[in-house]
Amino acid sequence: MIATALSEITTNKPCAAVTKDAITPQEIRAMVATLPFDLRGLRDRAILLMGYIGGLGRSDLIGLDLHQNDTEGGTGWIELHSEGILLTIKSKTGWRKVQIACGNTDLTCPVYTLSQWLHFAKIRSGPVFVRTSRDGKRALSTRLNDRHIPRLVKSTILKAGIRADLPEKERLALFSGHSLKKGLSVSVDQSSGNQIEVNLTKAAGF
Repeated sequence: MIATALSEITTNKPCAAVTKDAITPQEIRAMVATLPFDLRGLRDRAILLMGYIGGLGRSDLIGLDLHQNDTEGGTGWIELHSEGILLTIKSKTGWRKVQIACGNTDLTCPVYTLSQWLHFAKIRSGPVFVRTSRDGKRALSTRLNDRHIPRLVKSTILKAGIRADLPEKERLALFSGHSLKKGLSVSVDQSSGNQIEVNLTKAAGF
């Protein structure tokens, strides 16, 4: 009976994609401010700032290694320079380069925050973003699961009191990891009308 019922199920029209709200520069600053200054907080701050300013998806972020060919599962690597970060990321159409410039202040600078995370986590090779011990004092060798990023976005949205006029369920439904990816591009595009580039750190006031 179950097999018959399943065989008769048809889709007449494709499901509409759920649109998520873009995060504004003011909102990402508020989200980052909710994070502690322990090891886990450093990691999550770097994830939020790099994802937002670089327009990166969660697979882009989680797949990053410190160097090229560090791991078989890596889908990109980073190069830290005094003026910023150069990311090389594998996409569906091939390899692409993403530049992220230094910010105006350490608290919202993705380059400074990433450098601090790598230093205190003692990451010398392998995945850039890894899990931490339960007490948050040690970085482990295991690559972070990409499900962590939407959870991080939603939890910091709530802690920062963003869209507090809405019920919690509606607020959570508005945001996901994709909100992080498209946030800065949408904000800068609406304010300037110019073609979007990835090196927008100082253009957004970070």
